[in-house]
Amino acid sequence: MSWLYLVAAGLFEIGWPVGLKMAQQEQTRWLGILMAVAFMACSGFLLWLAQRDIPMGTAYAVWTGIGAAGTFLVGAWFYGDATSLARYFGVLLIIGGVIVLKMAP
Repeated sequence: MSWLYLVAAGLFEIGWPVGLKMAQQEQTRWLGILMAVAFMACSGFLLWLAQRDIPMGTAYAVWTGIGAAGTFLVGAWFYGDATSLARYFGVLLIIGGVIVLKMAP
């Protein structure tokens, strides 16, 4: 169950940078700030639950890896952030590192 909490925490981690991005526009400023705070709280709580059974360093690396890769993809696909083959390769390396951490004894 802890790994499910951790994956969910990583997915919620994607939400707060999106909220901060929304907060850059005056018409969605407060919605974006509220969204960022809510996603931070959910992500942090789920990370806390996951760390009951998963070592802190592993949990943190997986959490930030999911958040970083997911935020990159959301930025590229929905906000027109810069992409290149090298950037996508970098995201694949992050995902590969997360997989290795999950599979390692």
